Amino acid sequence: MSMIWVVLAYVVALAAALFLLLYFRSRARYWHLLAIALALGLGLTPPPAGWQGPLFDLACGSSFLVLLVWGVGGFLAPSRKRS
Repeated sequence: MSMIWVVLAYVVALAAALFLLLYFRSRARYWHLLAIALALGLGLTPPPAGWQGPLFDLACGSSFLVLLVWGVGGFLAPSRKRS
């Protein structure tokens, strides 16, 4: 797999997470905690037998990045003011 595809996939994943964070703002804390937990679970779980390969690694890495950036960003971004 060409290096340009890897960089492109991770840049798109990062942009998607930041867009979701900016468009929807910060949600309830438990959603962001759940996203961080899912990202860590996805990143630390070994792939099933027969699923190893660059495409699987790219898909899991991109999903991990989206979940982790959105989860951590929810704690750093200001939440909406409720009236």
